[in-house]
Amino acid sequence: MIKVKRNQRAAFTLLSLAAALTLLTLFGIIFYIMSQGLSVVSMEFLLEEPSSMGQEGGVFPAIMGTIYLVALTMIIATPVGVGTAVYLNEYMPEGRFKRILRFATELLAGVPSIVFGMFGFIFFVLMLEEYTGGFSILSGALTGVMMILPVIIRASEEALRSVPNALKEGSMALGTTRWHTIKKIVLPLALPGMTTSLILSIGRVVGETAAFLLTIGGSLLLVTSVFDGTRTLALHLYLVAMETGDLEMALGSGAVLIVLILIINFVAAGLFKLLVRRFSSA
Repeated sequence: MIKVKRNQRAAFTLLSLAAALTLLTLFGIIFYIMSQGLSVVSMEFLLEEPSSMGQEGGVFPAIMGTIYLVALTMIIATPVGVGTAVYLNEYMPEGRFKRILRFATELLAGVPSIVFGMFGFIFFVLMLEEYTGGFSILSGALTGVMMILPVIIRASEEALRSVPNALKEGSMALGTTRWHTIKKIVLPLALPGMTTSLILSIGRVVGETAAFLLTIGGSLLLVTSVFDGTRTLALHLYLVAMETGDLEMALGSGAVLIVLILIINFVAAGLFKLLVRRFSSA
């Protein structure tokens, strides 16, 4: 018994240290970027267009480009990803084909983003230029959809599988249809896990650079439609730091990016919950 308690204390101590190290690293990075970058941030920095390759002016076009890209990507990816997860978990029978699909989805989740970017450049930017506008938000969003769909599908499917079968069987025993059971019982209970997968997917889209450098072009101009080229804040930060060497402007862009990520995540979480509640009450 004494040995068991000693092992428990050792395990608890190691896990606590790991958690503390992770949090300290996270807060250290955020504190450094915010402390160095907030001195650059002002209303002019937020609302003006950049000039001199981003060394002067503001980041307003990059902010709008980020919002446009995230919104369009999630509008396309959310129903496709969640719908695929529901079909795989609730309708498709177990078998070899289903195992192959799951394995392929897991493989796609591990593909480097630059590979998706190269495919998006060749297919959406070059081959479908007449329909996507070439370097555009639409090309970037379709590429982003391919990147995050495997994450949404696998995480949403795991969330759906966590719903107890007894609840589904009880609902079916009352004479309800399978779709009514999914809508009223399965989806509301799986909402937390599904929301987490969607928020993680948003984070990947917001923080991606390589794939979008090859598909949205990196234009400094303010977007007016999904067929225009643009740049995200993450891409703007990268280009300013690498092409101009202006670390002060890059850190300012990083500070704005951190705040924008928090805002997008909170808004997205609220919207996802609202949509599922409306859907389940319909």
